Amino acid sequence: MANRGEIALRVIRACHEERLTAVAVYSEADRLSPHVRAADAAVPIGPAPAADSYLNVDTLLRAAQATGCDAVHPGYGFLAERAAFARAVADAGLVFVGPPAEAIAAMGDKTEARRRMLAAGVPVVPGTTRPVADATEAAREAERVGYPVLLKASAGGGGKGMRLVRDPSDLATAFRAAGSEAVKAFGDGGVYVERYLERPRHIEIQILADALGRVVALGERECSVQRRHQKLIEEAPSVAVTPALRRRLSEAATAAASAVGYVGAGTIEFLLTPAGEFYFLEMNTRIQVEHPVTELVFGVDLVREQLRIAGGQPMRVHGGTLHPRGHAIECRITAEDPFNAFLPATGVLAYLRPPGGAGVRWDGGVEAGNEVTLHYDPLLGKLVVWAETRAAAIERMRCALSELVIVGLPTSQAFHLRVMDDPAFQRGEVDITYIDTVGTQLAAAAPPATHERAVAVAAAILAEERRMTAHPAAPGVDGGGESGWLHAARREGLRQ
Repeated sequence: MANRGEIALRVIRACHEERLTAVAVYSEADRLSPHVRAADAAVPIGPAPAADSYLNVDTLLRAAQATGCDAVHPGYGFLAERAAFARAVADAGLVFVGPPAEAIAAMGDKTEARRRMLAAGVPVVPGTTRPVADATEAAREAERVGYPVLLKASAGGGGKGMRLVRDPSDLATAFRAAGSEAVKAFGDGGVYVERYLERPRHIEIQILADALGRVVALGERECSVQRRHQKLIEEAPSVAVTPALRRRLSEAATAAASAVGYVGAGTIEFLLTPAGEFYFLEMNTRIQVEHPVTELVFGVDLVREQLRIAGGQPMRVHGGTLHPRGHAIECRITAEDPFNAFLPATGVLAYLRPPGGAGVRWDGGVEAGNEVTLHYDPLLGKLVVWAETRAAAIERMRCALSELVIVGLPTSQAFHLRVMDDPAFQRGEVDITYIDTVGTQLAAAAPPATHERAVAVAAAILAEERRMTAHPAAPGVDGGGESGWLHAARREGLRQ
């Protein structure tokens, strides 16, 4: 498992369900992480910085070979979408749990992907199909496409190397900025021009493809609630997608995957306009962070299917029209302060109590005592709920967020609670500008008061743990009587 955090733990569990032995790798910062203990074996791979550990291809491959592994699962992020890594895994005599390197390369180059999609008949946002040579050519293409336009890194994603230009006078400066950021992020300064769509939804289709040539679409996910192109809340299905539109999106997605000889789990991302038109945005050639919502509404374990497909077995998902059942919502719980411009937070996680109950799922990668650093993504875990209807799912998520207890550092939890209570979100009136408009108002209000009862419970449990691990009382000192838990609970005005 060439990754860390919640996705590493998720894949390790799937391996065990498939009766496969799982090997974890870990940096010095992750030596106490849950995924390390969950694996059958674990190999240290270097210091905390990702460049010296999780991005070190040679070290990862040596760890796989030294432990007798047959395959490497990249998870998401880090090396998951690097064609060179997929080739290196194959060259080392190992199976890459993902698509062929050629498919990663084709979809990783955004302009090449646009050319492939146009050839396959998949709708693409108007723009260039190759990087522009300079600001002059960018200006000429922008006039042809029509303002406003986006300048986008041809080798990138995640909002890096991207600039919105509404006025022609701003284009030259934006072009230089986009190219400079693209070089720093991807080592490639290529930039292309694309028409900017006003207030679209971000809709993506999950696909599975096996080595037998079967490609299946498993419905859509609504991912419009995002900040700076980073998703915060995802759900399935989308209130904006009718059965007829779902069929059209699914047909386009399977055509896109087939056009590059795709094998494994992947996601085709589209922009859906208010008028109902959709356009190809990009393909994520890996498992997505938000894959649990699809799993819950379709009853498919996508990671286990990844493992089966990588092993040359046929997928267990049948073709034809698949219909979602009920509604699922995922909130990404991150170590960020949403009431201070989502500033990343660091520190020791003093206490964590995930919620439970019917229809509630916690995919976490940390536990109490773990230190959260700036070396990695701030994702602590994913809170996912399922219910028969969207309204019921929102209410279940609200209850689950209220039950979640995290002590030690600020998180996005309180912000998600405000979104669940927002009338616009409840009506399904979201697009990619939601956080910039409604979300800004939600985050601008005063931070919520600390949940006194939750903090009291956490403090009581910590006190009891200290009492249980303390040295025995000296002779003549009463070591019995009221427990630390009961004493702390009563002190905070709680009652058993």
